[in-house]
Amino acid sequence: MRIDAHQHFWSLARGDYGWLTPALGVIHRDFGPADLAPLLAAHGIERTILVQAAPTRAETTYLLDIAATTPFVAGAVGWTDFDAPDVAEHIAILAGDPLLVGLRPMVQDIAEDNWLMHPALAPAFEAMTAHGLVFDALLKPRHIPAMLTVLERHPDLACVIDHGAKPDLVSGDLAAWRDGMIALAAHPGLTCKLSGLVTEAGPDWALETLRPVVEHLLATFGPERLIFGSDWPVVTLRASYAQWFEAAEALLGDLTDAQRTAVFGGNAAKLYLSRRGRS
Repeated sequence: MRIDAHQHFWSLARGDYGWLTPALGVIHRDFGPADLAPLLAAHGIERTILVQAAPTRAETTYLLDIAATTPFVAGAVGWTDFDAPDVAEHIAILAGDPLLVGLRPMVQDIAEDNWLMHPALAPAFEAMTAHGLVFDALLKPRHIPAMLTVLERHPDLACVIDHGAKPDLVSGDLAAWRDGMIALAAHPGLTCKLSGLVTEAGPDWALETLRPVVEHLLATFGPERLIFGSDWPVVTLRASYAQWFEAAEALLGDLTDAQRTAVFGGNAAKLYLSRRGRS
């Protein structure tokens, strides 16, 4: 089963997407299941993981409602306020919906680089572990030291790094990112999404722009800990769904059939669905 492990839906009228401004052009409109369904069918993708795009509890409810009525959505990664005094209780309530598979604070938009290290966040991580939820880590390279602290404090936390931690492909300065990914990959329970890279690469990206990053991720995490995601519709800022999917296939062309099957679905099913007692 092929799974797109990172896609979004949104409705502008909901009004809580602070980052989604008219300046973003082609993605400043509503996107829903009817827009994505033909793209999935064209690439033989059967299921998806729907990921939050607004830092509100209301959006999580919106996503779970979509998941409940959209057969191809296998699960949703929502949001909650990790700083809230009642965060553990709220996570327990959210986890009562089997379609919730994870949570994602928008770390990249939080001013303090070391926010993840706050001791006050421990109840959230503990509750996620107790309820079998995945922590989707929306990081940039500067957040990696704090993420390492979280992994050391909470070794049983299921965690996936979104978008390969957003390497700076425009400047090409990858040294700190490379070292950070090596350190992250030393935690055997951690996985990494092969997603979002074309957006970081800029408008003139090519396979050879992406290749050093993908090769490093393969060398550090291995195909057994990499997960394909489209990051649709954000990806359309730089490429069509087809262009990114075909690029990912080409960049993983040296893998065995079994390894490609794992990256394009098996690893996501194991991380998100099996953990919640689903297949």
